[in-house]
Amino acid sequence: MRARASTSQLVGFRLAGHGLAAPLGSDRLLDAAARCGVQNSPPGGAILSLHARTGSLTRDAFTAAIADERTLLQTWSMRGAPYVFPASDAARFTTGVLPPTEAAARRFLPGVVPALDALGLTVAEATDLVEAEIADVLAGRALDIHDLGTEIAPRIARRLATAQRAQWNEEGPHAPGQSVGEAVVHFLVRILCLRGVVWIAPREENRARFELATAVGGGRESAADPHRARAELLRGYFRAFGPATRASFAAWVGVGAGDAVAWWDLVADELAAVDTPAGEAWLLASDLPALAAAERPG
Repeated sequence: MRARASTSQLVGFRLAGHGLAAPLGSDRLLDAAARCGVQNSPPGGAILSLHARTGSLTRDAFTAAIADERTLLQTWSMRGAPYVFPASDAARFTTGVLPPTEAAARRFLPGVVPALDALGLTVAEATDLVEAEIADVLAGRALDIHDLGTEIAPRIARRLATAQRAQWNEEGPHAPGQSVGEAVVHFLVRILCLRGVVWIAPREENRARFELATAVGGGRESAADPHRARAELLRGYFRAFGPATRASFAAWVGVGAGDAVAWWDLVADELAAVDTPAGEAWLLASDLPALAAAERPG
């Protein structure tokens, strides 16, 4: 018989999946962050989110996990937004989010597309140019996004053809005095985060800075199995946001509904259809009993 879910069951299942139905406890900080990561925008939002899930989290404890213990990492992830997640889950929130095709990458970063089209570069080609320079620029230090752009853009300009270089050095539309090349670097650092090349370093003087992943014992997460990482990302999404549709998952990641096939097909044989008040959706078949038993918390 086809599964059905009421609004109360949906709310109850999702709150439990996020760890919000009842406090998980202060000793389960990493579990709380692992559910589906927590977005950290505006800065400090992750502390509030994790406090809501654990029931008790101090700023000092969060800072220690990020800056000292490095059990939590922060990087640009879904939709190019800053997310906090356990270091042990880095592949899921980097490789697992990385757009698998050029078309998907263009939908993930629509703001950079006009500049790249004018330059005659693909997202992959331009990202490779940034990656080729960033290790030298960040060697032994951390820089904010503005300084990254101003240091890397001139290095890349030397690699370009004359016509491309002129376009690269022109003032762009995003900020007064900012060149097209600097803006391109700013956008593409998001892809380098998903490639596992850089992380967001602990904040200093209220500035977000970037450092090489190798500086904190990380590595290039693109070396991880992308199929496994994508499958784990989608499974985690279902456990926190399910029942769900391909379009809702795509919107959460920051790609098009058609792009989501690269994730969806990996777990298709694990899914079951569920009739909800909003229409047909899907859930991991193994979670159907939990959905049936779910109730809206008081």
